[in-house]
Amino acid sequence: MKTNTPSISTNIFGLGLRSPHYSYLEARPSTTAGWFEVISENYFRTRGRPRKILEALRADYPISCHGVSLSIASYEDFDWVYLEDLKKFYNEIEPFQISDHLCFTGQRNNNLHNLLPFAYSLENLHHLGERIDKVQNFLGRKLALENLSAYFDYKNSTMSEWDFINELTKVTDCDLLLDLNNIFVNSYNHQLNSDDFINAIPIGRVKEIHLAGFSERDGFYFDTHANPLYPELIELYKKVLNRKKNIPTLFEWDEDIPSFEILEAQIIELRTIWNNYP
Repeated sequence: MKTNTPSISTNIFGLGLRSPHYSYLEARPSTTAGWFEVISENYFRTRGRPRKILEALRADYPISCHGVSLSIASYEDFDWVYLEDLKKFYNEIEPFQISDHLCFTGQRNNNLHNLLPFAYSLENLHHLGERIDKVQNFLGRKLALENLSAYFDYKNSTMSEWDFINELTKVTDCDLLLDLNNIFVNSYNHQLNSDDFINAIPIGRVKEIHLAGFSERDGFYFDTHANPLYPELIELYKKVLNRKKNIPTLFEWDEDIPSFEILEAQIIELRTIWNNYP
């Protein structure tokens, strides 16, 4: 059973497991994917078909588990039943990586089902440090947190996103999931320099990369995961390769999901870039 970290070279590139591809993957075809990432909430409280598909895949591929409900930046207490179920799921699946988003999702009784930003301040740095420690100690695993696509910011932020992330990794020893699409979208919408982010982050903490296609509307970019790779994202990926090459890299497509073969074409393109890079 391959539950270890994806091997370097051909297995470094992964795809998100999505329900439109269940029937195709049930036949256990030969694929170019080196690993699969699952949205934890779609699998951890079911023993139905999604879980059966996952159990079959993990016999052949390493699995990464990505969450959307931790709400790590909230000022409410954790949903400990959720965390208990998540811990049980991780112990059963044995993923090579667990992750969630550096955000909050509303209040427990008024969940907005969206990934919301917070102020980059010393107060939130201390607050998040305590909460990340609690989660990592409870799960018994190191957590990778993903940088966010943010469509608004806060006047009381006292540091940049990348400086905040740098400090957070120091105080918590957490890892990072680097979403390049989110960096590009934020840089365009907020008139920032994406190179500042790429060059400043602690690259040794980056344990997984996400890439996806964005969408444009009314002069703004949105993190829709609804398109193939754009040249701008490939250029950002090359800049990461300049700093560190061997990072498991995922391509995501979550709206108007195409055939599995079209998704494979995206990671074949990325693998060609990777193989030809010094």
